[in-house]
Amino acid sequence: MDSDAADTPPPVDTYGTDSDETELASGFGTPLNALIGGAAGIVLSFVPGSTLLGGGVAGYLEGGQPADGLRVGALAGLVMLVPFVFFGFLASIFFLGAGGSAPGLGVFFVIVLVFGALYTVGLSIVGAVLGIYVKNEL
Repeated sequence: MDSDAADTPPPVDTYGTDSDETELASGFGTPLNALIGGAAGIVLSFVPGSTLLGGGVAGYLEGGQPADGLRVGALAGLVMLVPFVFFGFLASIFFLGAGGSAPGLGVFFVIVLVFGALYTVGLSIVGAVLGIYVKNEL
C-alpha cells in the first residue's frame, strides 16, 4: 500500500449551504418571512418597540447568518412603514386640514417621514439580527 494514499482524506462532497437547508426546512422564503414579521409589527403597534418585535419575528423565521437579518429586517421594516405613513398622512390631513399651508410645514413633514423611516427600518433590522441570534442559540 502506498503511504501517500493512506494520508489523504476522503473527497468532500458539497451539498449546499446552511441557508438553503433552513429555507427548505421552514418552507418560507425571505419575502414571506418579512411579510409575517411586518404584519406582527403592525398588529403590535400599540406596544412600544413594536418594530423591534416585528423584526425579531422575521429574523427568527429566517434563521441563518446575521447578514440574512439585515435583508429580512429591512424588508419587514418597509412593510411596517407603509401603514404607518398612510395613517400619519390621514391624521395630518384630519388635524391640519386639506387647505394651503406654509412651505415650512411641508419640510417638517418630510423630515418627520425620513426620521420615522430610519426609526422603523433601523429597529426592524436590529430586531431581525437579534431574532436570528436567538434562533441560533436555542
